[in-house]
Amino acid sequence: MSGLKHEDMQKLKIVFLDSATIGDDVSLQPISSLGELTTYSSTALEEVVERISGYDVVITNKVWVGEREIDSNPALKLICVAATGMNNVDLAYAASKNIPVRNAVNYSTESVAQVTFMHILNLVGKAPYFDNAVKSGHYSAAGSFTDVTNPFYELKGKCLGIIGLGNIGSRVAQIAEVFGMQVSYFPTSGKVHSDRYPAKELGELLTESDVITIHAPLNERTKDLITLKELKAMNPKGYIVNMGRGGIINEADLATALDEGIIAGAAVDVFTKEPLPADHPYLKMKKRDKLLLTPHIGWASKEARELLVAMIADNIKSI
Repeated sequence: MSGLKHEDMQKLKIVFLDSATIGDDVSLQPISSLGELTTYSSTALEEVVERISGYDVVITNKVWVGEREIDSNPALKLICVAATGMNNVDLAYAASKNIPVRNAVNYSTESVAQVTFMHILNLVGKAPYFDNAVKSGHYSAAGSFTDVTNPFYELKGKCLGIIGLGNIGSRVAQIAEVFGMQVSYFPTSGKVHSDRYPAKELGELLTESDVITIHAPLNERTKDLITLKELKAMNPKGYIVNMGRGGIINEADLATALDEGIIAGAAVDVFTKEPLPADHPYLKMKKRDKLLLTPHIGWASKEARELLVAMIADNIKSI
């Protein structure tokens, strides 16, 4: 239940600093119904102070809101992060000024889990290769009704190692079981917290797993968690999928491992710098067909973005 009366809610001034992150196909009506909403497609750091001036509620996905920005706006009552991670807000300073900061949790679990398996199935099933075999005319010119020159394997009976068994990692584990996979995990916090799946040391997980998926936050424990050393410990026929954060896998090392055949393939949805720089090691690889890339879309199904907007609206109602 909102702490504000209905008439006070209608007077709220709300600004969304980077509304393009939600997409034009998702309505912001749940938020605009709560007051006067101003949206900016994107906002540069030097524009923040001017754009939040006089607003009660600031919504941001990636735009930084820190001490300078908070101090510039005496009217500020709430900062809403249009995401789960809140590293784009100075949380300690906001708390010192009694400005609540609220995020959205679990809105993208199904979306990320689905994209994870999209990548796993494309990697293991060699989908890009077979698609090109037909479209390039190679299949039409072949003498056989099928192509068994690039073998793929079934997931049933294979081992899935999950780095980070939170809400998303747990959902990925459930789906993996439907495929008949054996699931184990590495707890990045250092604390074993699952009775359903065995926890393993990182080295053991890497050595035993046919597929590794990452669903962990980026912090001091996970930065460069996977370097060339760890990639060399993997099954050479294994695959790794990063759906967590860029920086957990050392990007230059992964490019090297793929080019040198140290592992069979990888898929990455998140990058240290986003969007991906044009001179990034991933884009300079000799064996680019071994790497599947998506532009940080794991979280972004339409349903997930609609749920995110609803959660932001609920956070605003709570002030």
